[in-house]
Amino acid sequence: MSLKVDDPKLEPVAQKVNSGDRLSFEDGVALYRSHDLLGIGYLANIVRERLNGNRTFFNVNRHINPTNVCVAACKLCAFGRQVRDGKAYTMSLDQVWKIAGEGYSEAVSEFHIVGGLHPELSLDWYCEMINGLKERYPEVHLKAFTMVEVGYLARRAKISIKETLQRLKDAGVQSLPGGGAEIFQERVRRVICDHKINGNEWIDTARTAHQLGLKSNATMLYGHIETNEDRVDHLLKLRTLQDETGGFQTYIPLAFHPENTPMQHLSTTGGVDDIKNIAVARLLLDNFPHVKAYWVMMTEKVAQIAQRFGADDLDGTIVEEKIYHDAGAKTSQSLRREDLLRLIRDSGREPVERDTLYRPVERNEASFTVIV
Repeated sequence: MSLKVDDPKLEPVAQKVNSGDRLSFEDGVALYRSHDLLGIGYLANIVRERLNGNRTFFNVNRHINPTNVCVAACKLCAFGRQVRDGKAYTMSLDQVWKIAGEGYSEAVSEFHIVGGLHPELSLDWYCEMINGLKERYPEVHLKAFTMVEVGYLARRAKISIKETLQRLKDAGVQSLPGGGAEIFQERVRRVICDHKINGNEWIDTARTAHQLGLKSNATMLYGHIETNEDRVDHLLKLRTLQDETGGFQTYIPLAFHPENTPMQHLSTTGGVDDIKNIAVARLLLDNFPHVKAYWVMMTEKVAQIAQRFGADDLDGTIVEEKIYHDAGAKTSQSLRREDLLRLIRDSGREPVERDTLYRPVERNEASFTVIV
C-alpha cells in the first residue's frame, strides 16, 4: 500500500499507521507542525475507515441552556453573564420543560443540557429539572452537565464529586457532554479560564463519571494561546484515561471563536487548522470510537470535508445553539434531519442515525425506535 505522504518527517508516522502501532507525543507534534494536510488526512481516513467504515453518524437532538448566568467570567467565553447583566437569563423549571418540547415535529432522541455556573441554582434544582424532563420525555436520553458544572455543584452542595454524579444519575442523567476541558495545560488555563476546575480535576471528574457507568464525550478548545505541544499533551491525557476507563464515546475538537470575548484581538481559526485538528485527533486517539465534526462550529461545508479527514459523526439537528452563536458564529442554529442526510450523502458517506450511545435508530414520521 502506498503511504501517500509528501512530508518526509511523516514517514515514521505513516509506517505506524500502516502497521496499527500507537503514535507517540513526538508523532503528534510532527503531525501538527506538518503542512502536508492531504497526507495527514489520508492517514486519518485509514484509521477512520478501519473503525467505522463508510458510515457517518448523526442524531436528532435538542440543545437546552437553562441559564447563561455564570460566576466564572472566563476570558474565552461570550456566553456567560453576571447576574445583573441586561442580557442575563435564567429559565424557570416550567420554561425548561416547555422549551424541551418545542422545535421540530420529528421526535428528538437526546437533550444536550449545559449552562453557566449560577450562584443561586442548587443541585436540588438541577435534579428536579432532570427528573421533570425524564417524567415528561421518558424516551429521550438526557446528556447533561460538563465536568466543570459537576465540580461547581459539588462545591456548592459541599459533597463529593461521586455523590454529586450519583444524585444526578439517580435524577435521570444518562451521560455527560464533555465540554469545559479547554486545554489541560495549567499555564494556558490560568489565562483563558482561571476560575474553572483545573485539568487534573476535569480528568478526575470524568474518571468518576465513567466508574459510575456514565459515558461521556471529550473536547479540546484550540486556536487561542495554546501551542502544538499543549494540544498533543491534552489529547494524550484523554487517551490515557480512555485506556483506564473506556468511558469516552466521542472526541469533539472545538475551535475558539474570539468575537465578543475579552480575547477578541485574536484571529479566528482557518479551515486548514479545523481539518487538521480532526485528523490529528483521529490518529492519536486510537482508543476513541468516534471523532465528531461539529457542524455548528466549523460550518456545514467544512464538516462535509472533515468526513474524509477522520470524522465519522456530525452531531445532530440541535434546534437552538447559544454558546457559539454568542461568540459570533454565523452558521445556522439548527438543521433538519433531511439536511444532515444530504450533507452526509453528498460527501459519499452512508448516513446512520444513532441515539446517544451510538445504537442505530429506526424512524417513522412521529417516533423512533432504538435497535438494540
